[in-house]
Amino acid sequence: MAASKPSRRKPFTFFAIFFLATLITFNIQNLIQRHQDVQNAVNHPTPATSLNWFEFIARELGQEAINVALVNMDETAFPDKIPIKGKIFKVDFNCVDEAVQWSHLYPEWISETNANCPNVPMPMFENYEQLDVVVARVPSDEFGLKDVFRLQVNLVVANLLVRCGRVQSGVISRPIFAVFIGASGPMSEIFRCDDLVLHDADSWIHRPELTRIRQIVRMPVGSCQLNPPLPHNGKELGIERLKQPREAYATIVHSIETYVCGAIALARSIIKLNTTKDLILLADDHISPKSINGLQSAGWKIKRIQRIRNPHSTKNSYNKWNYSKLRLWQLTDYDKIIFIDSDFIVTKSLDEFFKYPGISARGNNKDRFNSGLMLLEPSMCTFRSLMEKRWVVRSYNGGDQGYLNEMFPWWHRLPNKINYLTYYDPNNSDKNREHVVPSDVYAIDYLGWKPWTCYRDYDCNWDVLEHKKFASDSANNIWWDVYDKASDEMKENCILTPQMRTKFWNNRKRAKEANLSDGHWRIKIRDPRLNNGL
Repeated sequence: MAASKPSRRKPFTFFAIFFLATLITFNIQNLIQRHQDVQNAVNHPTPATSLNWFEFIARELGQEAINVALVNMDETAFPDKIPIKGKIFKVDFNCVDEAVQWSHLYPEWISETNANCPNVPMPMFENYEQLDVVVARVPSDEFGLKDVFRLQVNLVVANLLVRCGRVQSGVISRPIFAVFIGASGPMSEIFRCDDLVLHDADSWIHRPELTRIRQIVRMPVGSCQLNPPLPHNGKELGIERLKQPREAYATIVHSIETYVCGAIALARSIIKLNTTKDLILLADDHISPKSINGLQSAGWKIKRIQRIRNPHSTKNSYNKWNYSKLRLWQLTDYDKIIFIDSDFIVTKSLDEFFKYPGISARGNNKDRFNSGLMLLEPSMCTFRSLMEKRWVVRSYNGGDQGYLNEMFPWWHRLPNKINYLTYYDPNNSDKNREHVVPSDVYAIDYLGWKPWTCYRDYDCNWDVLEHKKFASDSANNIWWDVYDKASDEMKENCILTPQMRTKFWNNRKRAKEANLSDGHWRIKIRDPRLNNGL
């Protein structure tokens, strides 16, 4: 038999496949790049490649006669003379004393009835009227985000915007812009990214919402004082509120269902106070349909989310998915959100606190706020910034609270009674001997073991010496009073698991053996869940 001739089709087939694979790879890469380009175009304002800040604002206002105020700079900062037919004002103000540090603006504790902030000088605003734009040179970020002079410059600009715009018949008659020169840009806590209309390498043009800026300038310069009461409209300073604010309470349940029962009780506690706000609950796919039904029955509107991993967490750590809280900034159907962790009970209406700007919260330790209850302002561009920076900005405590404090160093202090922590300092026995919740608190944050993971007859934190500092029978009774008014459908989500039962009885046994002096281990358990499993 003659030997078969070698096929000449194999090399062709090989090169054909190679060519097609290369073409497909190139097209896929091209599509990915095009998708990224589109996303960048959507997510970021158009760079000012063909217009400088003056040309852009002149075009927006439709005229060249523009009055400009210069903050932390003068005309010599510009390479070319600005072709302005209006007036240019160099804003004079004394720099904040170098002795004033960020820790002075953000002390760990203050007297809530008699506290003062350091002086941060402002200009004589009556010298600057009928402004169209305020241009400021942003201090370098040599001292990081917690730079007092940087804050001063931003506050000077904010005050000029609301006090010195063009006013006719008591109303600001046309837009007023803020321009920031410098690579680091303005403080995002004051000049939010939503109001950024144009940005290039070293200039940032904002058209701020003046109602919000007005709230900002009414705030103390730091958490060295409590927030003052604020009107809920913008009639002062010629600023009119055009629409009713959209506001809601929100919480989040993800990964495990341990906190479903707590979220049900939280909703019932808010609703019984006759709130006029929506209740929004963020839940991921780990929360079962049964639990969702119970949460909806309690009053929550459910929004399904994908959870967000903490990029700095270790495998199987408790905080692995707690960056899911960043999803709150995606709730842009609302102007403001009061977030409350699902281990809270609300005892007095919090509706009045929607008047404050974000972020407002109670102090925690050092210069930080407690994120268990906080007011925030949803924003998609803020959400994108939080998502992008989570890879490089590390949380001081490894969790979401630490990360948010790094991202929002300038926040506003609310009274401690808005977020009462069930923590009783063992070194202050005279003050905390009874472990009793004061009658004037607005919301209770249950630290340690949660009421629904134990029986109702007493706070089971008493049974472990290390947890005694979290124990409060009065706080426990408040939680169970809310639970009692829930429907049976809701209570089905508060079943004690075998693990919860075992933990309770083991701790109670050890408390008896140790003969703990509080004597709670002697109390007979009468909780109906002892027999029916609920």
